[in-house]
Amino acid sequence: MKPILVLTVLLFPGLVAAEVTSPADGAKIASLDILSAKVTREGDSLTFRMTTTGTAGADTPAATGALAGAGVHAYVWPTSLDPAVVGFEPGTGILALAATSHPDFDDTPLYDENGDGDPDNDGQDWHSHWVVLVPSPDCGPAALAVRDIPEGATPKLPDTWPGLPLFIDSPAAQPQFDGPEVAVTIAVPGAEGASFDGVTSALRVNANLHAPLLCVSDVFDIASGDLSLPGRID
Repeated sequence: MKPILVLTVLLFPGLVAAEVTSPADGAKIASLDILSAKVTREGDSLTFRMTTTGTAGADTPAATGALAGAGVHAYVWPTSLDPAVVGFEPGTGILALAATSHPDFDDTPLYDENGDGDPDNDGQDWHSHWVVLVPSPDCGPAALAVRDIPEGATPKLPDTWPGLPLFIDSPAAQPQFDGPEVAVTIAVPGAEGASFDGVTSALRVNANLHAPLLCVSDVFDIASGDLSLPGRID
């Protein structure tokens, strides 16, 4: 997931297909070992799907008891869509949809995923985000981070932005798990012909709580093998 490769494939996606497939790999965590990634469209409604060799969603990060250094597991669909299509400042990075779990913090303040009356304790429950990814050499081998919002900056953000200093959105799109498959359905106008890929990854909150605040810390699998975004939204 080197930055130059990421930016190159967004500009020159090459051959594309409706579905991106990947061989099973017994050396990988089964719930994060991708077999296929697919995005289907019905009008403005997109359904992002990913299948794995194991039970999707079975593995979540261990709790640390603090936001600093907290871990995140994610099923991610990077796309060639401009961030502006979901309400971010245009041209600001790689727009990706993600289904995430993180037990140490809650970043969906508008929703009570577990139905207990408290909207602030649902971080471990799988939920969806739009994120804008950017190259970040300070993030280790993956060299990618969720784009930070510098203090005092006022970029355009979606209405359901959760208030974190990040280019992140918390839409009302609940991931659905069914054995080896995870699926998220969400409205995105004008997405026909955009390209995509599938990734399973870990992210980590900076231990010092400063930028880059949320780094991609590990990549478990990439559907295409090289993040070339070969899938196409039909």
